[in-house]
Order: sequence, then C-alpha cells, then structure tokens
Amino acid sequence: MVRPDILPRASSLWSLHQPGDFLDCYSVASTLTPREAADRGLALPGWAAALLALRNTLVRPFGLKTGEPDKPIFPTCHETDEELILGTDDKHLDFRIGLIRQDGRMFMSTWVHPHNAWGRAYLGLVMPFHILISRGAVARMASPR
Repeated sequence: MVRPDILPRASSLWSLHQPGDFLDCYSVASTLTPREAADRGLALPGWAAALLALRNTLVRPFGLKTGEPDKPIFPTCHETDEELILGTDDKHLDFRIGLIRQDGRMFMSTWVHPHNAWGRAYLGLVMPFHILISRGAVARMASPR
C-alpha cells in the first residue's frame, strides 16, 4: 500500500533542499533495488505519457527542456546500491526524483527548486498531475504479494 511519507534523512536530496523548495515523498513495501524500482515505476502509463507529450509541445516555444529521442527522460544524477537520483536543471526550475530503499520500503521523493515566478507557476499548474503520476509510480514499485 502506497503511503505519504517522510524522505529518510540518509537521502542525498536533503543536501539540495532549501527553504521554499518543494519536496514530497511516498513509500511502499518493496524488495526492488532503486534502479529496478525506477525502471518499473517510471515507465509511464499511456495517459501520463500523453500528458508529458502535451507538456513538451506547450513548453518548447519557451525554450524549456523537453527531452531528446533515444535518451532517458530523467538523466541519472547520482546512483549507489541504496539510492538513485534522476533529474535535470532548467531555466525555470531544478528537478530531481529520488528513490531510496530503507527498512524494506522504497521511498520516492520529488524535489523542485523554482528559480522564478514562472517556475513557481509551473509547479502549481502540474501539481495535481504530479500527485497522480507519483502515487501510481510508487504503486508499481511494490513487491509482488
């Protein structure tokens, strides 16, 4: 069962966090490695992939990053046996997804550091979709029963 949670203090995402940043966390019982969890959980369902494609079309004229063909949508920033950090920096915000395994649970957190009003507005606009996508991703990381 997916639950809202607190990101473990062992996560390297805490070293990025500043006042005013967004940081959420969900967790689920899992025996997967962080890489396995990312491969399974971040494989977007069709509706979420369609939303991402729409997002990319809408933000391309503003010069924001939209990913590149044949490259991961979320590049790896940091990886150990226990933690995986994916993400990128852009003009309007810096963004990371952190996956850390601890005490039989997989924790997935999203950290966002807005750079300006556009970044804060963008974050507010995508938040309802972010919650649905994040909870669904973490649910796919659960260990089989």
